[in-house]
This record gives sequence, structure tokens and C-alpha cells, in this order.
Amino acid sequence: MKFFIDTANLAQIREANEMGVLDGVTTNPSLMAKEGIKGSENCKKHYVEICNIVSGDVSAEVISTNYEGMIKEGEELAKLHPNIVVKVPCIADGIKAIKYFTDKGIRTNCTLVFSPGQALLAAKAGATYVSPFVGRLDDITSDGIELVSKIVDMYTYYGFKTQVLAASIRTTQHIIQCIEAGADVATCPLSAIKGLLNHPLTDIGLAKFLEDYKKVND
Repeated sequence: MKFFIDTANLAQIREANEMGVLDGVTTNPSLMAKEGIKGSENCKKHYVEICNIVSGDVSAEVISTNYEGMIKEGEELAKLHPNIVVKVPCIADGIKAIKYFTDKGIRTNCTLVFSPGQALLAAKAGATYVSPFVGRLDDITSDGIELVSKIVDMYTYYGFKTQVLAASIRTTQHIIQCIEAGADVATCPLSAIKGLLNHPLTDIGLAKFLEDYKKVND
């Protein structure tokens, strides 16, 4: 499974990349705003900065909700860097835009997916990635991981090439569950990725090794 980091924070992206486990980055307007980045030109510059850090795919989201606006924005974003993947919402005009981008050879990430039906339409339109939102479904007492599993099964059964990018990952446990569900990608906060390192037996074992080393080297 590939790891993407879900942030626009350059320091966190660099840290994840230096760990040697980072495969890409996802962003959205909320994450850009969190970093104080305002204006379309500043956002574009920031996307390029991100692309200069990582070697993998970087999802850049359109903000238009109509077909013409999505096409205009998406084409501009795709020109910024070869690693850019145009992130499009799963609405009617979005599915139409994904088909257009697919025919033009522009890779896409269909976002805000909350049902197998939406995921089916995204795949049929040729989306490179589909992003089911795990945490947001959990927030309304639905099962986000179950949705990921259903989409994986559907794509496998019908032979779709669209990759399942589990999004809205909140915890390290979510990552483990995404692995078990067969997700192609999990996009996570850095804290959730680093949480995979934590195990009490590792800490106990390391402390014991260091203690024994001192005994034989003092």
C-alpha cells in the first residue's frame, strides 16, 4: 500500500519524505488555508514547491463546481508539474470533467466519495484515483472502512484500474484497517504514519539491549 501525506505543510512533507516511505501528497483548499496560503497564484506556486519535494503524485483540487470551470482550472493545474493529479469532486459535472481529463491524458482523483455507486461512476469515467472518506463516514456512525472494502471488491470484480485512495484517515488504526481492506493508497496525517512505529515491546527490547550493552562495556 502506498502512503500519501494529507497536508499542505512543507515541513511535514519534507519530514515524511526523509523517512523514505512517502509516495505522494494530497491537498485541498482547507489545508491550503490552514497554511495561510491565499490566492490562486500563490496556491499554484505552493503546489510546485510540493512537487519539488516529492517524486510521487500530488493531488491539486479544483474549486469550481461547474464543468467549464473544472476544465479550465484542471488544465491549468496539470500544466504546473508532471506529478500533478487533478482532484475533482464526485458530482455530475465532476464525473463529466473526469471523462474529459481522461481522454486528454490528465490524471484525476475523484474526491468526496461516500458510496459504492459514486465510486463506480468515477471508475467508469476513468479516474486515476477514487477517494472514499473514512473518517467523515465514521463521524456520522457509518463505517468508512467497510466502504473502502466494498469499493476494492467491486474494482477487483470488474477489473477497473482506478486506485482506491482511502482519505480522511484520522488514526494509525485506520491505516491498519485500510491495509486489511486492500486499499491501494492511504492518505494520512504525519502523526498517523509515525504511529505505526509505536509498540511497547520495541521500547522494552531497545531499553534491555542498551542496558545489557552498558553492563559489558562499562
